[in-house]
Amino acid sequence: MKNFWRFAKHILRYRTTVALALIAALISAACFGAGIATIPIILNAMIGGDSTQTLPQLAARYNARIDHLVPQEWIDSLPSDAFQGVLVVLGIVLVLTLIGAVAKYFHSLLAMTACIRTIANVRKAAFYRVIHFPLRSIVSEGTMDSISRIVRDSNQLSKGFTAITSKAVHELLKGAAALVVAFVLDWKMSIVALLGAPVLAGFVRFFSRRIKIASRKALGQAALMLGTISQSVQGIRVVKVHTAERQEVGRFNRANKRLLAAEMSIRRAKALSSPVVEGITMIGIVVLGGVSAWYILQGAVDRTHAIAALAALGAAGASVRPLSQLTNDIYEAAAAADRLVQLLRGNVEKSRGDTRRRLPLHSRSIEFRNVTFTYPNANHAAINGVSLTITYGEVVAFVGPNGCGKTTLLSLIPRLFDPDSGHLFIDGTDIAEVSLKSLRQQIGVVTQETVIFNDTINNNIAYGSGVIDQNRIEAAAAAALADEFIRAKPDGYETVVGEQGITLSGGQRQRIAIARAILRNPRILILDEATSMIDADSEAQINAVLDRFCHDRTSLVIAHRLSTVINADRIVVMDGGRIVDIGRHRDLLDRCLLYQQLCRTQLGGLDAA
Repeated sequence: MKNFWRFAKHILRYRTTVALALIAALISAACFGAGIATIPIILNAMIGGDSTQTLPQLAARYNARIDHLVPQEWIDSLPSDAFQGVLVVLGIVLVLTLIGAVAKYFHSLLAMTACIRTIANVRKAAFYRVIHFPLRSIVSEGTMDSISRIVRDSNQLSKGFTAITSKAVHELLKGAAALVVAFVLDWKMSIVALLGAPVLAGFVRFFSRRIKIASRKALGQAALMLGTISQSVQGIRVVKVHTAERQEVGRFNRANKRLLAAEMSIRRAKALSSPVVEGITMIGIVVLGGVSAWYILQGAVDRTHAIAALAALGAAGASVRPLSQLTNDIYEAAAAADRLVQLLRGNVEKSRGDTRRRLPLHSRSIEFRNVTFTYPNANHAAINGVSLTITYGEVVAFVGPNGCGKTTLLSLIPRLFDPDSGHLFIDGTDIAEVSLKSLRQQIGVVTQETVIFNDTINNNIAYGSGVIDQNRIEAAAAAALADEFIRAKPDGYETVVGEQGITLSGGQRQRIAIARAILRNPRILILDEATSMIDADSEAQINAVLDRFCHDRTSLVIAHRLSTVINADRIVVMDGGRIVDIGRHRDLLDRCLLYQQLCRTQLGGLDAA
């Protein structure tokens, strides 16, 4: 429960709201208790006690018990007629009920307001953490579990918050008010009732702990099912083309059954806890009924007081039943809190040195010095002892078989991954010692797998650059040969392109990604097969644009066509995570067998040379 209360204390950030909610809850409970306190007055008028008294006499008697808090003039003004007295008391009960109902409304409203705001802050902190996780963690652990914790676990935590601030407070205060009235009427019977409280609390705790364990397992299974759904829906085109709907339904059904089994465990504990608590409560009421009957028959107590005290204890006991369910909600929330704490304690990207240290504008070189990197759970290093120096302003192409480490190597420059050993320097500065923001602000990346957001074309081009100048956005789009098709859209640059840019062709998505990089105006440009989805004619035009754009900046190109690499200042040939050879196209063609093979199989043939 420690983690649950760690989150719950953040509700106190809204102290005024919580204080007002508590005041409203106290008013509601006081009205409830006062209503119960009128029972002996009504019973006295209806069935009589050991000595039937008028309403003013009864009021004076009870006023004496509370040190004459009520002015005597008010008591003297009460009617002496029995029926009129009952009507007055019933009217008071009605007024108290209305006041209590209004107070209960404001208590629930204010308590839920504080809870909802707190949960929004928890989600914000959790998402901030996830978005700043190192890419290595995301690759090894996946994303769906984190998403499930942000969405589902925070909702579960919200139920616990509502339980402790709204429902539990209301039931506890209501039960306490009824118990106070019972003690005033008959303290001996009230003490007997309290003797069973530890037994009841023990059963509630036992079932709640079982629910917490089952809930933690169910939340984990829910995350796995969410991952299954996400993969199927995001890959819906592949699913349909390969007529794999049945396979995906089967995969979902297996995940759904595992979640169902976990939730059934929660069901069993919840279903058993309620009747057990009810049974213990009823046993207590029966025992108290027998005790009160014995007292009344012996003439040891006033019958109206005994009956009213029994009614008050019954009301206090009735508040225990919802408390058992609320305790279950709190323990379920505790399981979610444990998972959220694990998320919030995850490591985030950071520099090894002073995070305020900025990387000066790149102007001299990029140096890989004996760099090695291995993906989590991989058997072999993706990058193995690579050393390479690139001069500012160079256009360097990287070629090699699939899986040779080209993309991984260039991913080390913006620190998407940190090397296991070795160092990477920009202008002689170790990039691990400077702020990530100052590093990445100087880098523009265009990949084969373009990322387009469900937003306007304008916002997709301006993404991450902070540019709102429409002329600059349109100029970048024109440079990427995207302006023509954008203007042909119904809403032009304000067209919303749908999730993952589904309304655009592959080539259009890549043009927008290139425009995004051009608008960023980076000092280091990384092109990872940036024109792979563009037709040959458009590629020639875009390559001409990129040739001009690469001027006065360092450009690192992963190429799939010979036309892209043939004019590079240098070509780096990689295989198995190592650099095999470095040189210009003609020199490599003469001496490097792997490069010759790549030209035949991947780069468009030796004829293009």
